[in-house]
Amino acid sequence: MVDIVSEIECENCGAPFSINPGEIVSTCRYCGYTAVVGADQPFQLEHSLIINNNNAASIENALRDWMREGFMKPGDLAKKSKILTLELRYLPFWLVQVDATSDYEGVLERVSPPSPRKGVIDRDYDWLVLGRKGAQFPTREYSIPNTGKIPFDFKRIDSGANFLNSEMTSEEAIQRAKYEVEANQRFLAKQEVDQITSFNTSFKVDSPTYIHAPIWFSTYEYKGRSYNALLDGSSGAVLRADIPQTDFKMI
Repeated sequence: MVDIVSEIECENCGAPFSINPGEIVSTCRYCGYTAVVGADQPFQLEHSLIINNNNAASIENALRDWMREGFMKPGDLAKKSKILTLELRYLPFWLVQVDATSDYEGVLERVSPPSPRKGVIDRDYDWLVLGRKGAQFPTREYSIPNTGKIPFDFKRIDSGANFLNSEMTSEEAIQRAKYEVEANQRFLAKQEVDQITSFNTSFKVDSPTYIHAPIWFSTYEYKGRSYNALLDGSSGAVLRADIPQTDFKMI
């Protein structure tokens, strides 16, 4: 099924915006102006870009270096694998600064007799939210690099790369971040008590930063099966990759 692409005019320069279904925050490819589709009021946000420092050859080398490391991988993985695809995509992220304070009460049951406990978990987070709904990405394994981040400049986007707009607003990203942060706070509380009887979290949230970051999507083939890999375009690091199953034999 072919996606229907809508076009609206950029409020800043008058150039056409190409909007795919589901996209809410759009960036002009001519002047870099970012706007919320259909918004009735001016939209201002900090929009940053992470520079891509790799090409297809260096990404393939990084992936093959990863294949050579680790005892859980087949010994001939790097030699026998065939790289099928390498695609650079600029993904939209919301970086949300969250100060979360959770008050909890519970019961520690790992000791005898069980004892009631209560406490406070206070954490500051730079929480990363992918701006694409229904998509999976290892945001907890990816840290926005401090170096290589510049004010958004569409001219610095690599030619031929797939540029994706956000499918959620900043408000939706904040709500997603608060939901995920509270789940993490609850996980931390579970390290202190075995049964939580009361849990309440308050938040302080700063305005999120909108960031486009270069991610390389790759598929490779090993012994007739295909596997996926994600690599950071800034550092070349493997963020996540499928590992072929290895059959071990007892000697």
